[in-house]
Amino acid sequence: MSAVLWIVIGYLIGSIPFGVVITRALGLGDLRSIGSGNIGATNVLRTGHKGAALATLLLDSGKGAMAVLLARYFGGETAGILAGAAAFLGHCFPVWLGFRGGKGVATFLGTLIAMHWPVGLAACAIWLAVAAISRISSLSALVAAASAPVLALLLGRGQVALAALFMAALIFQRHHANITRLLGGTEPKIGRKG
Repeated sequence: MSAVLWIVIGYLIGSIPFGVVITRALGLGDLRSIGSGNIGATNVLRTGHKGAALATLLLDSGKGAMAVLLARYFGGETAGILAGAAAFLGHCFPVWLGFRGGKGVATFLGTLIAMHWPVGLAACAIWLAVAAISRISSLSALVAAASAPVLALLLGRGQVALAALFMAALIFQRHHANITRLLGGTEPKIGRKG
């Protein structure tokens, strides 16, 4: 299959809004009108339903990994990396929600694990360490995102580094309001209800 086809497939896989689907199925309301309005696991947690948040986290990370593994199996390494980056883009800009999606952190981490597991696991460990210390999800995401391209380069994975740089840049762009709150000391802690 062509690279373009794998990009389209990856995008469609990534654009499935699991947070919205899960919260609606559980009768928790429209996730986009709760808390930050984001469709990811951190905002699902603001509903007070930890199981829904965990399911969203696993499914959002899993869809990125699935896109990479599927494309790699049928199309090779480059196809896998392109499909993974496209899945991340699909989560951030899903066609089903008028291109208003999540910030992509779980999908970013799942995609990285599938692209090159040492980079992905290291980024997850960085996220967890920063979250444990700060209790701030956005700060954890930003530090992990900034670290990932560097880690990939250090491990000699140039294509992964480029994909990680693309995803990290988009994560920073989508966290612009969080960055403002972080600088102002007003960013909410993990688990705080909306």
